[in-house]
Amino acid sequence: MVGAPKHGPDDTHLEYANPDAPKGGTLRQAAIGTFDTVNPFTLKGKAPGGLNLVYDRLMARTWDEPFTLYPLIAEKVTVPDDRSAVTFHLNPNAVFHDASPITSQDVLFSFETLKEAGRPNMRRLYKLATPDIIDDRTIKFTFGEGYDRETVMIFAMMPILSKAYWSDKTFDQTTLTPPLGSGPYKIAEIDPGRKITYERVRDYWAKDLLINKGHHNFDRVVFDFYRDTSVAFESFKSGGLDLWREWDAGNWHSAYDFPDARNGAVKIETLTHGRADKVRGFIFNTRRAPFDDIRVRQAFNLLFDFDWVNQNLFHGAYKRTVSYYPNTDLSYAPKTPETSPTGRAAMRQADTLLKEAGWIVKDGKRISQDTNTPLKFEILVDDPSQEKIALALVRNLERMGINPRVRVLDTAAFRDRLNSYDYDMIIYKWNATLSPGSEQMLYWSCDAKDRDGQWNFAGICDSEIDSLAAQIPMAKSRAELIEFTSALDQKLLDGRYMIPLYYNPYDFVAYRPPLARPAQIPLYGMVIESWWMDSPKTP
Repeated sequence: MVGAPKHGPDDTHLEYANPDAPKGGTLRQAAIGTFDTVNPFTLKGKAPGGLNLVYDRLMARTWDEPFTLYPLIAEKVTVPDDRSAVTFHLNPNAVFHDASPITSQDVLFSFETLKEAGRPNMRRLYKLATPDIIDDRTIKFTFGEGYDRETVMIFAMMPILSKAYWSDKTFDQTTLTPPLGSGPYKIAEIDPGRKITYERVRDYWAKDLLINKGHHNFDRVVFDFYRDTSVAFESFKSGGLDLWREWDAGNWHSAYDFPDARNGAVKIETLTHGRADKVRGFIFNTRRAPFDDIRVRQAFNLLFDFDWVNQNLFHGAYKRTVSYYPNTDLSYAPKTPETSPTGRAAMRQADTLLKEAGWIVKDGKRISQDTNTPLKFEILVDDPSQEKIALALVRNLERMGINPRVRVLDTAAFRDRLNSYDYDMIIYKWNATLSPGSEQMLYWSCDAKDRDGQWNFAGICDSEIDSLAAQIPMAKSRAELIEFTSALDQKLLDGRYMIPLYYNPYDFVAYRPPLARPAQIPLYGMVIESWWMDSPKTP
């Protein structure tokens, strides 16, 4: 995206892969919920994990650089300095699983199909381009109004579909028929909604490319589906799964004293990563009162005791989020870090801010001095474990005469409210990245504020924020990207659009030998595709 690639033409494998890793064995992992389609590129149905193993893309991303792509189906690309176009030169060895060659017609078909029937982000981006087939292995895309420097990167990650396979099928519908792919695995078995098994393609055409050497070592990759994480974890503890990633620091410190962990049959590791973590927080909906007033938002920030939550709920394992780009070099770092008051001092300052905003205390209740109506609002969460975090805030608000309601919704109901911005406050997140780009306008812009289903959860509308967000995908160097992003970060922090929660600079993982991993952990953290079985099991 910016700067020079880390790897050159003489490199044979990525540093976080073992080129001598043995092939064989079965990797069993858990998935939560169910699935009803194996087409991951449309909005219809729910697809299982692992389908990225079936479809190759024009170019492949690596995980030891912020955002760099290397050859896969496209063995070479030609891009002008202004990135207004891209020409893909296809690898003559690139084939689908039925040995049919991947041609420019397949790329054109993929582009046109995903532009019309693909996921919304694909539709939006692909409409910027005009295609031109040069020959059977060369195709050019020219970008029109609205492109930026990131557009060429997103185009290069286009998944390629077989025109011949899809010609007599309806693309925009659910299907449980294994598709024709070109990746390192193909679907071997489907137990609808319960299990999916992928089988390694032994004559995979791209197995010796830089981005694949030492990867895709298991003969079979299995995803077993469970109704919830607690049931799945019990299966791992009893030997039904080979790998478990823990996302809850509280569980990590309290749930791993079981027999196989004590006797060494399960290996438990805390692995440091360098990727951006999610931006979690109590997000204010500034489209509504009382959170359209920054003084109320400032007061609520003062009344949340993060240290108590971290120690009592998460064993002190998390770090406080102080940026919209946590765990990166992109964040705004003031020369003199802001020090917030705590305890009674924080309550006094919060009380002053609330009174300035017109919210006074009468008979122990915080009311509007103009209308005498109480300060009422609702906190929505989609996970019962988050209710404990919300109640920690509620306890301190009650001391100030404020009595909010905490409501736990199921995932579908929460998503409906989220998409229509129908809430006062939510505990939720934004995805952060080491290479922010055009998605920043979807997170923070005035345009996104008024479009349902976007990601401007806080209802932000500020012309300066719009300008800063628009600059980010136009950065031409890492230094310029840091400059633009840190300026945006400062502006977002100044707006007090959320009460920041926590981030985790570690991956928590437990696994059963002979499952093994490379010694080097890449920038983005553990990459399962580079793991292997030391003594492969028979499938």
